[in-house]
Amino acid sequence: MADAGSLICVLAGPSSSIAKVKPYTTGVVGRADIDYADQEPGKATLLKVIGNTFIINMVESLSEGHTLAELSGLGTDNLHKWIEVMFPGPYATYSNRMLAGDYYKREEPLFSVDLARKDAGHALDIAKNTGNAKMGALEVADSHLLAVKEHLGAKGDLPSIYGAVRQENGLKFENKD
Repeated sequence: MADAGSLICVLAGPSSSIAKVKPYTTGVVGRADIDYADQEPGKATLLKVIGNTFIINMVESLSEGHTLAELSGLGTDNLHKWIEVMFPGPYATYSNRMLAGDYYKREEPLFSVDLARKDAGHALDIAKNTGNAKMGALEVADSHLLAVKEHLGAKGDLPSIYGAVRQENGLKFENKD
């Protein structure tokens, strides 16, 4: 994503430090900056972890939806058309990757199962440490990531959740022969 200039850069810390880095963010490695000038740098990490839960939960929802579409007879192509119209961008991109079988064919993951589980674990710890906030959807997604790790090992990718959801519902992990 950095090579494509599409990162979202979260800049935190002293304004003077942020000013030195900004020329290398938007338009170079990133498409946007979120500026936490004069706030503690840990806020950037906290935002990254919590933000990644949105991505993990998005993939979980897509996986469940595509599995239900297949089992109900609607068909994944019909659901994908709706996703493209309703949620263009990341939803459509992940949906394409799932339907193409990229989630189990890829040799090098884009968002490895280990990194996704690490971020999920951090978020669950944060929730626990802030008065036991509940993150049920993330807990379900993390259980599917564990199944991905068991099935694909280190080459497991975040959208491989689709295979785990498929398998949990009586289908083959792989959607293509």
